Amino acid sequence: MKKLYLVRHAKSDWTYEGLPDIDRPLNERGYRDAHLMSKHLSGKKHIPDGIIASPAIRAINTALIFSRNLAFPENKIIINPGFYETTPEKFISQLPGIHDDLKSVFMFGHNPTITTVANILTNGTIENIPTCGIVCIEFKGNSWKATESASMLWFDFPKNHTL
Repeated sequence: MKKLYLVRHAKSDWTYEGLPDIDRPLNERGYRDAHLMSKHLSGKKHIPDGIIASPAIRAINTALIFSRNLAFPENKIIINPGFYETTPEKFISQLPGIHDDLKSVFMFGHNPTITTVANILTNGTIENIPTCGIVCIEFKGNSWKATESASMLWFDFPKNHTL
């Protein structure tokens, strides 16, 4: 079985007018929430075999925080340009390209795509994955090429946890 963790990047900073969208960093709450959620996952032993992130700074920063707290080598994070400003269909079309040796993959992306992808894969009804929200999806097969039979194991986000 394969597990896919869809992670919406943490809260970004809108302070810098004129900064291109792709270059927006995390704000203070974003850093706090990324640490909170990744430490929670670490405590529950949800450890990635692979991490793939959008090339947006806020997604990369979120992925880096998760990698550190989950003891995943930072130099093994894959930056995928196809996860930025994409359609849900294009996002999903990249799943079969994941190496089958990886059983547990974290993907860091953006809304509304990440919410739509979670709902398409699981026939779910999530209205909105908030920033730093995570949906854990399990695929029944042993290959990332077989993503038809998926089920949502859980959906979590920072406001579910106290600081």
